[in-house]
Amino acid sequence: MTTVQHAQSALPEIAPTNPVTARAKKTVAAPKLPVKPDTKPAAKRATKASVNSASVSPAKPLPGASKVIKTSTVAAVKPKQDKPAKPKKPKLVRDSFTIPKAEYLVLDELKLRAAKLASPVKKTELIRAGIKALAGMSDTSFLAAVKAVPVIKTGRPALK
Repeated sequence: MTTVQHAQSALPEIAPTNPVTARAKKTVAAPKLPVKPDTKPAAKRATKASVNSASVSPAKPLPGASKVIKTSTVAAVKPKQDKPAKPKKPKLVRDSFTIPKAEYLVLDELKLRAAKLASPVKKTELIRAGIKALAGMSDTSFLAAVKAVPVIKTGRPALK
């Protein structure tokens, strides 16, 4: 017995004289609420409980759990498989440029040509393919291709 319980038991019981306080002193049982039945299968309850209580008390058997087989933690851990490294996406640059209308129409013709060959492309893909083709050329053929393109005034055209 604790000292508080011992002290309370030594005090004489005083009978209430007021009938209202006498009724108030009576303990009233709380109404029983309906208990929601557990709808989970026993295996799921045991698995969830074993995961939650494994760090608290691993030796305590769980209710509804089947026989627990102890294995070493080293054998239970599966080696991690290295995920294939995703190639980094190249940083994209947005730029604007001026191009003569005749050369711009050539882009549309090349798009139609690619579509007829069952390989539709976008304008940006055509330009990038042209850059790769220029990069793969020898120095003499590269200079010849660059000199074949007329120089135009850069910047935005004047409003008329």
